Amino acid sequence: MKQEFDIVFVGSGINALVGAALLATRGKRVLVLERNDRLGGCIRTEELFPGYRIDVLSQWYPLFMGSPGYAELKDKLEAAGLRFAQGEYTTGLVLPDGSGLALKQDLADAARRIDALCPGDGQKVAAMAARMFGEDASLTFGLMGQSPYGWDMAKLLAREGFKRGVDGMVAYASASLESFRRWAERELAHDATRAMIAPWILHSGLGPDEACSALIGKLTFAAVVAGGMPVVQGGSEGVVRALTKVIEGAGGSLRVNADVTEIVFSGQGAKARATGVRVGDELVQARQAVVCNVTPTQLYGRLWPDAPAAVQEKAQGYRYGRGGMQIHFALRGQPQWTTPELARVPLVHLTESMEEVCLSVVTACNGYLPARPTLAIGQPTAVDPSRAPADGSILWVQMQELPSRIRGDAGGTIDVPADGAWTPAVREAMADRVQQRLEQVMPGLSAQVVGRKAFSPADLQGLNCNLVGGDPYAGVCSPDQFFWMRPFASTAGARGHQTPCANLYQIGASTHPGPGLGAGSGYLVAQALSRK
Repeated sequence: MKQEFDIVFVGSGINALVGAALLATRGKRVLVLERNDRLGGCIRTEELFPGYRIDVLSQWYPLFMGSPGYAELKDKLEAAGLRFAQGEYTTGLVLPDGSGLALKQDLADAARRIDALCPGDGQKVAAMAARMFGEDASLTFGLMGQSPYGWDMAKLLAREGFKRGVDGMVAYASASLESFRRWAERELAHDATRAMIAPWILHSGLGPDEACSALIGKLTFAAVVAGGMPVVQGGSEGVVRALTKVIEGAGGSLRVNADVTEIVFSGQGAKARATGVRVGDELVQARQAVVCNVTPTQLYGRLWPDAPAAVQEKAQGYRYGRGGMQIHFALRGQPQWTTPELARVPLVHLTESMEEVCLSVVTACNGYLPARPTLAIGQPTAVDPSRAPADGSILWVQMQELPSRIRGDAGGTIDVPADGAWTPAVREAMADRVQQRLEQVMPGLSAQVVGRKAFSPADLQGLNCNLVGGDPYAGVCSPDQFFWMRPFASTAGARGHQTPCANLYQIGASTHPGPGLGAGSGYLVAQALSRK
């Protein structure tokens, strides 16, 4: 049996779905193949408890709503039923003693609130944000939003170089490589301000002591406060449904339970080109391109075992990051925060300090369970009450400082298996630690719990094979694996999304511009293929 399409996508994450939707609406005949029983990759909504619709993995859409892909598809997605919900609050900080600070979607108001708690720091944060969205905006967002190897990038660097001069470009590069701890200790006077921004670095897989973490932390925090934390009404699967309708409405096709076992090629050496894929015994031909929404170890391993040796070596050396963990609570009633205003905030971070965030990162990297993990406490029902019964609410708790393989417990209370595996017993013991930590800032929480469901790093990889070792970002975003060098530096013709083989492309979190729900790589490859 043989089928033929213009472009075949392997995998159905946000990048594949947006790329396929753009190309389908531009007249290409596309096919999306997904090995699992549902589309969406890390976008997964389940009714974990009766009446509680919970986003198991990803949940927040500020990057998507600000993306060029969404701008082009917005009208079609709305016609397909996609709706976002967003409140007036954005983020906040809670300390273990229950004190905290809630921020609204307003940078000026945020500066005033920070200044009231930490005099002087609010104006520092306002100045930082003004520079991010003013003087540095064209360069920063140009670097993140364009192909590193295209002419548009060359023109951007030439234009910025002319405007800034050599000293200005060097200063920008230096600031971009700085660690968050170094910037925060120099620029911010108060521990609470540092503690409020530092956890946002974790959402890229980095830690506050790592290179580039100052840029990531400042940019992410400022963007969230300025742009908000929208969610999809009714659950994130709504964006998958809408993109599916757009693709099918434009003549495209999507299939689940379709495990691609290999990529098919014609020609050899420099003349080789991808011509399709195999799904079991079935050959699916691609006239123009095969686009793989996978990690480099999958692409240059199982799917293309005969890839050039130099590229296979680079792929095997690709480094995945710390493990992540998700814990979901279905609650009776609303959480009783010691700081009541925090009940209205979509995402609150719980930590003692910037130093505690740094310690938990190092602890996890050394293979130990952190005693006081940083908690990203999501409250989707604060923005979208429809996800729970009228008398209920949801806590979506994420941790990004866990080892993939466990050597021990820094808290000294959790028994770890000799093989270092994440067993159900270890997972639930860690979830108990998190629940106890939440009780400190939400007294009486345990009495409100209707149900709790935890997903360990091993569980995350079981849900999505791109989350290697439970790394939710599909690879460390360190300077040697970022921008021009994501997934790795140019090797044997592999540059960014273009592989060494003609008509074969790689997209997803392992490629530029990295992880998140912005669908940047899907958009960039769709642009390239539209010109062919």
